[in-house]
Amino acid sequence: MDLLTQLVTFFAEHGYVAVLLALLLCSIGAPIPEDVTLVAGGVIAGLGYANVYAMIALTLFGVLAGDLTMFALGHHFGVRLLRWRPVARVLTPERYASVQRRFERQGNRLLFVARFLPGMRTAVFITAGLTHRVSVWRFLLFDGAAALISVPVWVYLGYLGADNHEWLVTWIHRGQTGLWIVLGVLAVIIGVYWWRRRQHRAQHNDTGNHPVN
Repeated sequence: MDLLTQLVTFFAEHGYVAVLLALLLCSIGAPIPEDVTLVAGGVIAGLGYANVYAMIALTLFGVLAGDLTMFALGHHFGVRLLRWRPVARVLTPERYASVQRRFERQGNRLLFVARFLPGMRTAVFITAGLTHRVSVWRFLLFDGAAALISVPVWVYLGYLGADNHEWLVTWIHRGQTGLWIVLGVLAVIIGVYWWRRRQHRAQHNDTGNHPVN
């Protein structure tokens, strides 16, 4: 039995609490892929064991609670946290130094993008807390914005593919690429909107500065 099937069975038997617990375990480095957990939550909604909208709300809460826990641990314990064995496995001194350098260069963008990078999430969130340069509200703003995109996508993927396991597994493997496509489309839309606003403002300024005869 594969991991997705095991999670679906467990969640169907134990409901929302099991999904929330699994997501919190994901955040602290348990060997359970967060994306597969979200898909499994969507599957049980598709099979009628849960409401899909309630599942999205619950998983959003679980994801953000787990992310904020990692951030808060880094903020409170500082570099001492790097000696904690579960953290040391995820965030080696070399990886911590690498993430720090990227943080200095990319800042807010790294906070946002980390949610779409399974291998980087925990390292980035802990480092964000360790730096003491990121406020809680700034962290929640960028991480929350990313979660509002990724979490519903994964849950709806499970919801739509609940009765077609083979199709679902295929799209889980394609999922990260799909999320990057969604991000790319959003970036283009925002860029076009920003450019049109800028053009409109420039035209308005030109009209306002035109001399009156």
